[in-house]
Amino acid sequence: MDVDRDGRTWRIGTPDDVTWLAGQTTQGFSVTAAIPPVFDAYATFHPPEGVGFDAHERAVVDELVACTPDQPWWLGYLDTGAHDVVFPHAPRISLYWDYPYVLVEAGPEQALTWRTGHMRGDGPLPDLFFPADHSWLVSALWDDTWTDFGGSADMVARLRRNPLVNARPVGPDEDACPPGLTRE
Repeated sequence: MDVDRDGRTWRIGTPDDVTWLAGQTTQGFSVTAAIPPVFDAYATFHPPEGVGFDAHERAVVDELVACTPDQPWWLGYLDTGAHDVVFPHAPRISLYWDYPYVLVEAGPEQALTWRTGHMRGDGPLPDLFFPADHSWLVSALWDDTWTDFGGSADMVARLRRNPLVNARPVGPDEDACPPGLTRE
């Protein structure tokens, strides 16, 4: 299925587009509850004290763009019933524990502009996004106030160096909750 927005046609994802992810996460409090255990390195991030969501999320996307070859990104919007899924009439796919997501093939600019506000704050980022080559994954579960990341060790180091990103490396078996934050 294709949908129109911004004068363009966008492809809506199907279960085939997430087979590499679906059913691959673990239950519990580790980062692998949101990111499948297929990456070399993992991290969590959230806006640092005094930094707004827009600046934080722009910094995250800028870092990812800088180390990702030009390609489409898949953007996933969790349908909570209370948050914008960008394409409200698009079919949903089930991920994690059968949560419904709208998945659309787009890019970094759309990740930063299509949505206003999500469950973690006022920023626009999708709840889930990754490039077509699956070289990394960003995912925030519906009840977490932080975001999880899986990718290469170099990418985690790059995210960690940017003070606006506020990334913290975690092992695949470590509790993903960043120090100072609590679970809802």
